[in-house]
Amino acid sequence: VQLVESGGGLVQAGESLRLSCVTFGFTMDLYALAWFRQVPGKELERVSCSSSRGGTSYYAEGVQGRFTISRDVAKKTVNLQMNNLKPEDTAEYYCAAILHLGRECTAISQRFDFWGQGTQVTVSS
Repeated sequence: VQLVESGGGLVQAGESLRLSCVTFGFTMDLYALAWFRQVPGKELERVSCSSSRGGTSYYAEGVQGRFTISRDVAKKTVNLQMNNLKPEDTAEYYCAAILHLGRECTAISQRFDFWGQGTQVTVSS
């Protein structure tokens, strides 16, 4: 099993980035897929989650209306479109998967089964 993120970078406030996470070795439909982020010295924060089969999407309050999570089953990817980026979005972003059928998606990072290596997003003011 492997998750491989890409798409991070350095942008100015107000610009957009699209993160992608390619999944290997498991059936996406059986898993909730999430994006977390972490700033040095702080805990992991769940940014967004797509429940199994893409049934329900969840967003952190600070990104609601700016970020959109989506699945591409054919490409075995989960994407995070990030618009109108703000300096406070600067963080290392991680893709994660948890085996769970249903519309729920936990925000507890320790419960997730698989993690990617992370991709850095830096937003300058």
